[in-house]
Amino acid sequence: MNTNAVVPLVNRDGINWVAVMAFAVFHAGAIAALFFFSWPAFFTAVGLYWISLSLGIGMGYHRLLTHRSYKTPKAIEYLLAICGTLAMEGGPISWVTTHRIHHQFSDKEGDPHTPRDGKWWSHIIWMMVGDATNCTPEQCARYSPDLSKDRFLVWLSKYFYVPLVIVSIVLLAWGGLRFFLWGTFFRVTIGLHATWMVNSLTHFCGSRRFATRDDSRNNWFVALLSFGEGWHNNHHAHPSSARHGLAWYEIDMSWLAIRFLQIIGLAKSVNSASL
Repeated sequence: MNTNAVVPLVNRDGINWVAVMAFAVFHAGAIAALFFFSWPAFFTAVGLYWISLSLGIGMGYHRLLTHRSYKTPKAIEYLLAICGTLAMEGGPISWVTTHRIHHQFSDKEGDPHTPRDGKWWSHIIWMMVGDATNCTPEQCARYSPDLSKDRFLVWLSKYFYVPLVIVSIVLLAWGGLRFFLWGTFFRVTIGLHATWMVNSLTHFCGSRRFATRDDSRNNWFVALLSFGEGWHNNHHAHPSSARHGLAWYEIDMSWLAIRFLQIIGLAKSVNSASL
């Protein structure tokens, strides 16, 4: 990618009422779930949390679609992308475009969510104003030309809410209100904050193994919540590596899953950094 390109224009004017209302509803649902607790509903939420955040965001949206740190058959790629939509973080093309912009301008002018613009800005406010999370056709074509040429990923990016709606209906029909509140509202809300902490917390709190040009840090707590995404300094030093946890004590569940796919022949050309 051309690092000398013009800084992308990001509209930071006005309140994004769609995002504000969606976040408000899901946070309210997450609080309501606490009054409808059951262990089966809780463990269902945990399973969906792993599917959406590790398989979907970590392995799919991030390490596969954004950085192409490994290759899989298209069926696996599409399955991981569908899992990513369950996190309610938008479609794959907009997510990948935003993240590639972040890497190009990390903690500089043009970074859509740098803590240098404010810690709460990087965590959530950047999505509640303007249209930073919705890439223009020009931005998508420029930063995600590989995805923009894939008809299925284009369709999934347009209708990214469909898989979550289907799963929510199944939860409600199968387990009732408890499963619906825990498997959708509570699980999505915790997953959102885990991902947002990668944008915010890991850019001002943690250790720095590598002297990168940004403020990225390794944070064990964020790594625990996000299945390895919290080893952020490692990632910014080696963005094309499918492995983020480089030391033996840096647990990276998404990497272990990629390694498993490699062993059984479903992941190839796996890039793996080491110390």
